[in-house]
Amino acid sequence: MADVLTKPFRRRATPMNLRLWLPLVWIAVVAAAALFAPFIAPHDPLAQDLMLERLPPAFMDGSEPGHWLGTDSLGRDVLSRMIYGARIALFVSLIAATATCIFGSTLGLIAGFYGGWPDRIISRLVDIWMAFPPVLFAVLLVAVMGTGLGSVIAAIALIDWTRFARVIRAETMVQARMDYVDSARIGGARRAATLVSEILPNVLPSIIALLMLEMGIAVIVEAILSFVNLSISSDDPTWGSMIAEGRGSIHFAWWVLLFPLITLFLTVLSFSTLGEGLKQHFDPVHK
Repeated sequence: MADVLTKPFRRRATPMNLRLWLPLVWIAVVAAAALFAPFIAPHDPLAQDLMLERLPPAFMDGSEPGHWLGTDSLGRDVLSRMIYGARIALFVSLIAATATCIFGSTLGLIAGFYGGWPDRIISRLVDIWMAFPPVLFAVLLVAVMGTGLGSVIAAIALIDWTRFARVIRAETMVQARMDYVDSARIGGARRAATLVSEILPNVLPSIIALLMLEMGIAVIVEAILSFVNLSISSDDPTWGSMIAEGRGSIHFAWWVLLFPLITLFLTVLSFSTLGEGLKQHFDPVHK
């Protein structure tokens, strides 16, 4: 009898576990590759050899031993460049997303909890900021500030904080009407202490989900800026620059484009899926 009652719950638990573990495993693999790139990359990602240009991957005829995913138009190893490109992608996503999360979530908490003129000012600022097309705004900011990782990180943080502010503001307004907030006020807790100790833990699942989503968006934005040569030096390995180079040789050297494109897609998808899975895992409503 117990097995019959618990069987539906077991069925629902499996997709959730996969939703957490599959993206987590992929992100862990990418992070390990980025961290240990000097030790696991088979070749120097900047080393050029025109005698080895556009060699196919190891599973195709005409490949060269040691070049598992082939080489590009300058004879550089595709796998090595992808591994080193992961370092740039994850570094930008971690720093930019964290800065965006802290700034936007703080404004959202203040606007949603205090209301009044802080809410009006922050809401109007969000509306004005969101009127700009995000990708074009990022390109403009990097063009003004100059290329480099610092400019890319600053551009992402300056653009995407509005997403955190709007969502966390709405979540905070809902939580601020709950009975536990009134109980804390009746008990003599200060408003700032109530915001930090009572409301913040309840909106934390949404913040985590948005942070994971923002890390994926940061990877995309960095790839776009690299694609148009507005990130770091075009010689340095980034997924966006590899995709830009592979676009011109897709008909006779498809591996230069396909492998970094698949890696980019799986990384962004993993961040998004992991964020939603963590939100449902930690949110008591979904327990």
